[in-house]
Amino acid sequence: MATSDKASTRDRLLDAASELFYRDGVSIGVEALCRAAGVSKRSMYQLFASKDEVLAAGLERRLPAYEAQLILPEQEPGTPRERILHVFERLEKSAAQPTYQGCPYLAALVELKDPEHPASVVARGAKDWMRDHFRALADQGGARDPELLSRQLMLVFDGANARAGARVETLDGLTTDTVTLLLDASGLA
Repeated sequence: MATSDKASTRDRLLDAASELFYRDGVSIGVEALCRAAGVSKRSMYQLFASKDEVLAAGLERRLPAYEAQLILPEQEPGTPRERILHVFERLEKSAAQPTYQGCPYLAALVELKDPEHPASVVARGAKDWMRDHFRALADQGGARDPELLSRQLMLVFDGANARAGARVETLDGLTTDTVTLLLDASGLA
């Protein structure tokens, strides 16, 4: 098999994994995954040692697009407060879409329950990255306790993702209003 064929097979597997795991959860079987990707199980196992590795690689691959969807680019102007609120405005906009099922990284952590699972490691890294992003902005904005504020923002972020993803809550300004109260209480400029 040529290198471009392997890359194509790998891309198809990761695309299918990303879509299926997000839509249906991590319990999707190898057969369904391979069928959706249009590849044989043999081909999958030539590229990945297990379905667990496919899930982890799929989550890793989707991370840049996920971050870009939420984070205001560095080159765009914005205060730390505006940058934090931007994340929650983007979350509210995404949550209003009919295909929205919550945060794929939170879903993986909740479904897998195994902190050592390769996909849990990737998902926890994504969550740590977001918390660190909030903490850096809180520090830049002069929050009294940037660590505490970053944890509070993650609680709102993950809670909103879970409730909106489960279709038990519409966000419609709820997260931005809540976050504004937290930012004000924290002393963030």
